[in-house]
Amino acid sequence: MNTYEKILAAALQVLEEEGGAKFSTRAVCTIAQVSAPTLYHHFGNADGLLSAAIMEAFQQLLQRKSTAVLSSHPQEALRQGWDNFVGFAATRPRLYSAMMGRLLEGAQIEAAARAYQLLVHNVQAIADEDQLAVPLETAAGLIWASANAASLLHVTAETRKTPPPEPSVIHLIRESAMQLILNSDDEKEGLR
Repeated sequence: MNTYEKILAAALQVLEEEGGAKFSTRAVCTIAQVSAPTLYHHFGNADGLLSAAIMEAFQQLLQRKSTAVLSSHPQEALRQGWDNFVGFAATRPRLYSAMMGRLLEGAQIEAAARAYQLLVHNVQAIADEDQLAVPLETAAGLIWASANAASLLHVTAETRKTPPPEPSVIHLIRESAMQLILNSDDEKEGLR
């Protein structure tokens, strides 16, 4: 691992352990065992490092989504993609929070856009089978929003001082969104 990669890995570690609000270059330098001038040589400033770490985190999410083996059945593939996204947030809640915070600040991150396009692709496969009850963009938006809502339950569990959400709650969020976008009556069975 070269110096750049060591610093980037350390930045991701700090984000996972402390979150974006407590991100510090001092902590990154300590973990990476580099001096501040070395960090600034590679990333320019603290924001440059944070931006690079967030881009790497989205790249990791995209890699996870791209390499997942999904069902050939479009509705099941969409569910699996949803579960994959929420699973990332569940296992890395502080990092996920920092990632979404950066998007909310207006950052344009190519890997984030590509991850969303994978979702649109999965929804398009359902549309191709004439099973959408709403327009494609609406369906993709509902699935995206529901995955982020479920992810937020994982992110906020610590601050609410509660255990992570029950799997049945996560299932209900996903299946409620699926019911909203699908025109098939038998999909309503998924809520039970």
